[in-house]
Amino acid sequence: MKASLFQPGLLFLLLLLVQLPTSQGQAINPEAARQPQHCEDSLPLDCEDIYDQGSETDGVYLIYPAGPNIPVPVYCDMTTDDGKWTVFQKRFNGSISFFRGWNDYRFGFGRADSEYWLGLQNIHLLTLKQKYELRVELEDFENSTVFARYTDFSLSPQAISAEEDGYTLHVSGFIDGGAGDSLTYHNGQKFSTFDRDQDLFVQNCAALSSGAWWFKSCHVSNLNGFYLGGAHLSYASGINWAQWKGFYYSLKRSEMKIRRV
Repeated sequence: MKASLFQPGLLFLLLLLVQLPTSQGQAINPEAARQPQHCEDSLPLDCEDIYDQGSETDGVYLIYPAGPNIPVPVYCDMTTDDGKWTVFQKRFNGSISFFRGWNDYRFGFGRADSEYWLGLQNIHLLTLKQKYELRVELEDFENSTVFARYTDFSLSPQAISAEEDGYTLHVSGFIDGGAGDSLTYHNGQKFSTFDRDQDLFVQNCAALSSGAWWFKSCHVSNLNGFYLGGAHLSYASGINWAQWKGFYYSLKRSEMKIRRV
């Protein structure tokens, strides 16, 4: 008599194979590949969560500031000053244009393994859920490096609609790392682009300065200006941090990064 495929033992094996789980995650780098899959409540909000899950290497990882269905790649600095920094702005070679409109700055652009801007909405969501400090790192073309640190940083923390509020900058607690303070002047200002003028000046500071920033009238820093490669003749249109290099020097590298406090 022929054996039936649906004998109890075979049926059990078939059911077992059908129910075996499959991997749902996609690693961004080898370190991330070693991370176990987590339930929704343990998906990383920022680089501190990633660090706490066992990844202590600089690199690109996925975070979830807008919830479990919207992963965002980000560069994590796990070494500077004890690490755990979530980088939201990175420039070092001029490969990406930062002279962009409102929607690009709202949602983000570039690549996390190169130059990029994380997006105003993502930055707002991070600072809405946790309390952060800010570190601004700068480098010139003579290989000098400095930083400025601010113990409190957030965007529109009290707003029902952060976009309607203009992603207003709240920054305080300056600590000098050689750069000087070129950001406190912008505290309380809305973010402006060439197609959304929200500054206090009669003209559009973003258009005048070839950038996008929390302009006032107009700026003493503009790290999203043109990548002009050092000294330049145009006034205040480069990657400028006035307290360190003035308005006629465009920096080689800038990074803006946040960490929980």
